[in-house]
Order: sequence, then structure tokens, then C-alpha cells
Amino acid sequence: MRGPAPAKINLALVVGPLGSEGKHELLTVYQRVGLADRIDVDPADRVSVDGFAGDTVVRDALELLAARADGGRAWRATIEKRVPVAAGLGGGSSDAATALRLANTTLAEPLSEAELHAVAAAVGADVPFFLVDGPQLGSGDGTTLRPLELPQDFWVLLVLPHDAHKSSTASVYAAFDERDGAEGWEERRSALLDALDGVRRPRDLAALPPNDLAASPVADELRALGAFRADVSGAGPTVYGLFHHRERARAAQRAAKRLGRSWLTVPAWYG
Repeated sequence: MRGPAPAKINLALVVGPLGSEGKHELLTVYQRVGLADRIDVDPADRVSVDGFAGDTVVRDALELLAARADGGRAWRATIEKRVPVAAGLGGGSSDAATALRLANTTLAEPLSEAELHAVAAAVGADVPFFLVDGPQLGSGDGTTLRPLELPQDFWVLLVLPHDAHKSSTASVYAAFDERDGAEGWEERRSALLDALDGVRRPRDLAALPPNDLAASPVADELRALGAFRADVSGAGPTVYGLFHHRERARAAQRAAKRLGRSWLTVPAWYG
């Protein structure tokens, strides 16, 4: 069985204090985009993953699913990577979710949506989002999801800066704590919710607050090239720019060659 594993961008990300379970409370707007890996999953004698030597999350996901399923089921997954690795685009999480969804259909008694969500949440905070359709508001640690009605008629330019290096997510959050980033959390959370209430057209997304975890001068460059919104996705380092028209987005992509690798894509509703 084969399926796409699309990337995501965070159209907004506000982060609060560290909770008692060692995780930060956050509020984020998840948006799937068309850039995607491809995942093949077939029943096998043992869990194995081919095609991407750096994988850990797909194997973890399938082993957790096997532990929950009756009958000692196992699968072989093959990953065809297109989404850049460690780029803030959720490629590994999406791979894991697609593998879970495909493997679950091979079970004599597939797990329910709630059960599969629980397995996905145990793999990683972004994984449950990739099991549901459409934009979602993620809260708590990101695994509590609420569907959002957002405009989808815009173009997305993704830029991975030439000099970018991916810091570990733990180090990004540690730096956030060191600068007392959680201060004013309630106000920023309310500002995001208020801005979402006012979104009717693509350009209304410009009112969403900036990413709490990371910033990049590349976002300023993309706005100068015509993006109506530009920001870092997740913990970075990829920067996205949103454009009303394909021609303007393509022109920006040509100009952005000096900034880094780039991909021009569109919103995607489901995997």
C-alpha cells in the first residue's frame, strides 16, 4: 500500500510555560502543504524501514502499532524522501502518520480513530495532525486538535536558507526558556485566537502573531518580494512565504535562489 506524507507549516506558533509533565503549553495553526514524501507499507515478518537511513519515527510508530494490535502483526515501510530533513516541516512526523494509517488498514480489527490518535501522540506531538484532514488548531502540547476553516487559495514558497543548521528542538525550547519567552503567554494566546476569528481571506492570515520560537531575516526578504505573510515554520529553519498569485510567487522563488533551496507549493487538505 502506498500513500503521500505531506509536509506542514505552522501558520502561527505561540508558546507558554513549561508544564508539570515537562512539556510547554502551546497554541499553533497547522497547515498541510503539497510537498510530500511517499510511503509504502506492506505486511512483513518483522518491522523494518528502508529508503531513509535516518529514520527513527516510522519504526517507532509501527512498533507501537504492532504492540497494540493482536496477532503479532509487523510491516515493512519504504520511505521516498522529498521533504527536507530537520527543517521544521514535520516530514518525519508525517511519514510516521502515513505509515500508521496504511498499516492500520491491514489489521483484521483496525484501531479506532481515537486509538490511532493515542498511538500517534506517543510517537510525537506533530504526528496526530497528519491523521486528520484540513487545517487544525493544536493546543496543549500540540496533540489536542480542533479543525479550522481557513482560506486555501494561496501559494506557498518554502525557503531553506543556505547557511541554516537545525538546532535540536530541545535546545530551541531551552533558549526560549532562557530568554523568559513564556512571559505574556496568555496575551499572545488570546491575540492568536482573536486573529483567527477575523480570517476570511488569505491576506487576513497576515494578522496572525509571529512565531515565538524562531525568527529569520529571510522572512523579511520574502515580504519584500511580495509575500503577504512570511515566518519560520515550527522550530525552523525553513521559512515560508504566502503569495496571492502564482506569477508573483514564481518571481519570488527566482529571486530567492540567493537565499537558499526553495520549493513552490500550495495548501493541501489531506494526506
